[in-house]
Amino acid sequence: MAKNIVITGTSRGIGFELVKLLSEKGHTVLALSRNSNPINSLNLQNVTAFDCDIYKEGDLNKVKDFLNSRGQKVDVLINNAGLLVNKPFSEISMKDFEEVYKVNVFGVAALTQIVAPLMPKEGHVVTVSSMGGVQGSMKFPGLSAYSSSKGAVITLTELLAEEYKETGPSFNVLALGAVQTEMLEEAFPGLKAPTTPQEMAAYIAEFSLNAHKFYNGKLLQVSNSTP
Repeated sequence: MAKNIVITGTSRGIGFELVKLLSEKGHTVLALSRNSNPINSLNLQNVTAFDCDIYKEGDLNKVKDFLNSRGQKVDVLINNAGLLVNKPFSEISMKDFEEVYKVNVFGVAALTQIVAPLMPKEGHVVTVSSMGGVQGSMKFPGLSAYSSSKGAVITLTELLAEEYKETGPSFNVLALGAVQTEMLEEAFPGLKAPTTPQEMAAYIAEFSLNAHKFYNGKLLQVSNSTP
């Protein structure tokens, strides 16, 4: 059965592959990123893409107006957008820190606040986090803003699952290990990951469509490597 799906961070990497995969399966997708050209250039059926900074009020209102104009429920929200700054803590500015949190935490919260009321009880919000945000996992220098922000959305997911447990939707978070994306290159230049964006997108797509039947408020570590 075709579903209505909202995905963020769709201009490259896993998000880009998710849009292609889910649209091929016949689902209707709203693809949000700061650069919609890569998705729009594909001319995919059942896909709408427009530029959106998920922490800017004007852009969020654009999303709200679009969804309300369709008058449809949103079955799945995949919070995939992420920003990474790789700098030693002694050199990172508070502006850098704020920019990372705007995308990785505040944007996730703001968009979820808009989309959740449009979701049925069996809806599913999936947030993409990182192994770097998991307490007790291996940590790496230079990622103080990124990894701490990814820890924040893990806890946020647990809280939202509790707040929405009577009405739905379900909330789960995936802590990803190394995937061969542009962002991995920014974090670990030269590292070769064992997992491709296409492989991870296939896993996330399946999880987003079905895992709400089995999980709520859960962190799943999706990693076969360190980092």
